[in-house]
Amino acid sequence: MNSRNRKANPDSPLYRAILALKTPEECYNFFMDLCTVPELNAMEQRFEVAQLLNQGMIYNKILEITGASSATISRVNRSLNYGTDGYRLVIDRMGDEDEE
Repeated sequence: MNSRNRKANPDSPLYRAILALKTPEECYNFFMDLCTVPELNAMEQRFEVAQLLNQGMIYNKILEITGASSATISRVNRSLNYGTDGYRLVIDRMGDEDEE
């Protein structure tokens, strides 16, 4: 089976490894070792798009701010509305931290 057709394994040690990280610096260093710079840039951009969509910002303004393609914005929007709520969980938790 081609690895592109294989679904990610939620029991992968990768996710437990991420949970073991304690600081933003540890997280950054881990992801710098794990990913290429373009992969990290793409993930950072998608998360920024998710935050802006969550705030109710329109596509054109998000494109202007982030440089993300309309396809990326649409994909993130689909995940926000019909995904597993991963973006929303993290965005909500980050908002809770800001309020403390």
